[in-house]
Amino acid sequence: MCSEHCVDHFQSQITAPHVFLNLVRFSQAVILLAAWACLADVPSTEARRPAALRSKRLVGGTLAPDVPWQAMVYLADSILDGGFAGGALISDRWVLTAGRNLFVRKSRQDIQGKDPLIPKVYLGITRKDEAVTSKEVAVEKVVLHPGFQANSDWDNDLALIQLKDPVTIGKKITPIPLPERGQDFDQGSGVIAGWGWGALLSPAESLKRLVLPLSNHSDCKSEYSSTNMPAVDDNMFCTGHTDFQENVCFGDAGGALAVTDPVSGDVYAAGILSYDKACSRQNYAVYMKISAYLPWIHSVVRGDTAESPAVRRNAMPQMP
Repeated sequence: MCSEHCVDHFQSQITAPHVFLNLVRFSQAVILLAAWACLADVPSTEARRPAALRSKRLVGGTLAPDVPWQAMVYLADSILDGGFAGGALISDRWVLTAGRNLFVRKSRQDIQGKDPLIPKVYLGITRKDEAVTSKEVAVEKVVLHPGFQANSDWDNDLALIQLKDPVTIGKKITPIPLPERGQDFDQGSGVIAGWGWGALLSPAESLKRLVLPLSNHSDCKSEYSSTNMPAVDDNMFCTGHTDFQENVCFGDAGGALAVTDPVSGDVYAAGILSYDKACSRQNYAVYMKISAYLPWIHSVVRGDTAESPAVRRNAMPQMP
């Protein structure tokens, strides 16, 4: 599928004054070239896959049942105006997503000095056309991680979205728990859902899901060592593709990788998808490891400031 480089190049080109004179012709050419370049990498095994499975084409994937913690974080229909992506409801008033989802242009160079946009958030939907006013939940504020894009496009790629009112919890809308202390995703596989791009360069009309295996950390780190790729560190982990080369793709960022604890059987969110550009061209998707960010998440959700822990410690000796 089309990489972020393709998309960023497309965005920068259509904003040039001389291109507006031939916008329609240019757009058609870019789309055809992008389709050719991206689909050329689909392995031959995909062509032999049964048509009934290919039609359910995250790239690939099967139609998801209700994913009650899945949120749609929406800026616009068009990717040129910010597009839409995923998020995870983690309490009755907070949605966790990728920080880059809250900006129209995603690179550090474009974002520096700018405030995040306030998105529309939709809960309890599985089809894209269900993103209507009756499913929208009002947003109070957004909080970027303080280290967001500190050194690169992908550093600390997290944001919390506070809803104006608590949502009603039920079968269609239920938060996904965060990991407990010491609960770390280090083997096995997880499930992720999204409305991201498929093989035809268009977002899915219905929510899809994929079961993806955890990847070797050093292999992933080696693959993404070049410029404009995520510098995979200990606050991140990666998943690989399926046997049919299915993977997450543009528009899936912000979704939670849901895993099951092998001992307790508890389902929890192990990571938030950040680098969703693997598509059918690269091996690995990259996530922010939630267990590494629990102190920050808890401090924001309960309303702490940076000084709050010290205030509590100083208060304790004064209490009888």
